[in-house]
Amino acid sequence: MSRLLSLRSAASCDMSWIHELRHSVYAEELGQHVPHAEGRLVDGLDGDNVYLVAARGADRVGFVSVTPPWVGRYGLDKYLTRAELPLLDEADVFEVRLLTVEPEARAGAAGALLMYAALRWVASRGGRRVVAMGRADLVGMYRAAGLRPVGLGVRSGAVDFEVLTGEVSELSRVASGQHAAALARLAACVDWRLDAPFAPRPDGCEHGGASFTAVGADFRTLERRHEVVAADVLDAWFPPAPGARAVLAEDAGWIARTSPPTGAEGLLAELATVRDLPPDALAVGAGSSDLIFRAFGRWLTSASRVLLMDPGYGEYAHVAERVIGCRVDRFRLRREEGWRIDPVRLSAVVAGGSYDLVVVVNPNNPTGRHAPAAELRKVITAAPDRTRWWIDEAYLGYVDPAESLAPFAARDPRVVVCTSMSKTYALSGVRAAYLVAEPGTAEELRRWTPPWALGLPAQLAAVAALRDPAYYTGVLRRTHELRRSLAADLAAVDASVTVGESVANFLTLTLPLGGPSAASLVAQCRHRGVYLRDLSPLSSSYEGRTVRVAVRDTGENARIVDAYRAALGELRADSFAASGLGAAQ
Repeated sequence: MSRLLSLRSAASCDMSWIHELRHSVYAEELGQHVPHAEGRLVDGLDGDNVYLVAARGADRVGFVSVTPPWVGRYGLDKYLTRAELPLLDEADVFEVRLLTVEPEARAGAAGALLMYAALRWVASRGGRRVVAMGRADLVGMYRAAGLRPVGLGVRSGAVDFEVLTGEVSELSRVASGQHAAALARLAACVDWRLDAPFAPRPDGCEHGGASFTAVGADFRTLERRHEVVAADVLDAWFPPAPGARAVLAEDAGWIARTSPPTGAEGLLAELATVRDLPPDALAVGAGSSDLIFRAFGRWLTSASRVLLMDPGYGEYAHVAERVIGCRVDRFRLRREEGWRIDPVRLSAVVAGGSYDLVVVVNPNNPTGRHAPAAELRKVITAAPDRTRWWIDEAYLGYVDPAESLAPFAARDPRVVVCTSMSKTYALSGVRAAYLVAEPGTAEELRRWTPPWALGLPAQLAAVAALRDPAYYTGVLRRTHELRRSLAADLAAVDASVTVGESVANFLTLTLPLGGPSAASLVAQCRHRGVYLRDLSPLSSSYEGRTVRVAVRDTGENARIVDAYRAALGELRADSFAASGLGAAQ
């Protein structure tokens, strides 16, 4: 193992070496800075940068720095104004700087490993674009990685640089495509110690559900589900209504072998009755993802422009950007405003944006905030006629059904309301969802719905669930009680961690600046059989330090609290040891 390259985040005990290597290369070797008698070169961003270090055994061989957007300033600010380089004012821009390798290691893999590590770290924190200042004589290397010059040069001391940029999604595509063989060689020779995974998911979408990998996706070890707390997905903690369970269990053999009604006619009729909606304003799907893929695939092209809330449910960005290739803009929700949607600001952005589609998840996942229906109706009414609105109400049952925009959508051809039956009806496993739209729009989507889109178990369970509103009123009320209790128990563990309640079946934990990362907390909890969701890849607004926790039953919530307490203690002990203070004492 000692001959492998290792890759890790720098600890405080690495900084003296970083300063010395920086001086050796940039002052003595390249003449970019005036040499200092003490042989050390510090940087004004040292306290804010993240440094990634490559080592071979005990010998450090190189480093690279990343400046995240929440710092509020970049190294490039020393050379160019924001007017000259306006992309620095964009959200989600991470600066990668100071790729530095010891002279004797430059012929090896350290440089490539550090470049790739910076990309993975940025992606794991929700970054969507990187900017870099690369030596002009090495531009070919950066181009091969997918970076492109912006047409601006910078001179620092005796060295000429080019300003380069690239979209994280495109850089990741180049790495996994053109450089797949090189990546495979790196993977075989590196001890990867970052809290970001070495490779992204094959589809590029950051879903939850890692807990099922612990259970076993081959279904041979389903008994493990009793050992795992699946708080990384927002499935209900309670079972579906008694009638739904009964109908599924009554004759499982007949249900499994029998073709269902072709167009889910019985479910459509039940939905129309229960929701007091016109039957021709409804379309069903095998979960909301089915409806998203089907509708967006019909309405959007690579020429379309889409506005998403940020932070927001990652499926929408995945479909719009990676599957269809739309131009996607983001409406940034603000931590200081409690993550609420500001209707005045949203109206202004939509009015000037020429958007084909605006997506609003309400209540929002992952922020857990609800925008009043009256506010949204006002914003939509004032919006340009060409703009279609997709309102996802998967979690509305936790608020008030009267807040639904479904009746509005049934009349207005610009509005579609999508509702999953997974979260509030406890039917995630059978996959049932529906949307409400003006009849012409609904009819178009029904035409593009394959026959038997919902299996017989889904249709039977969904109809039975809709017929028992009293049961769900009780379990949803109990969910709020469990969430409040869980929030209080988590808050009592450590006052430096902010517990954010939501209106739905989850809450968030935001770790303090300078503390452990969300990814490291999630990893530590997994060692104890408790699965939480790191929100960092969804948005840079979370600054790599926010975790989402699904509400479970009393026993599992207690396990969550115990695992969280133990994980924090372990992480703080590791941090103390890595700082060098533990050894000094």
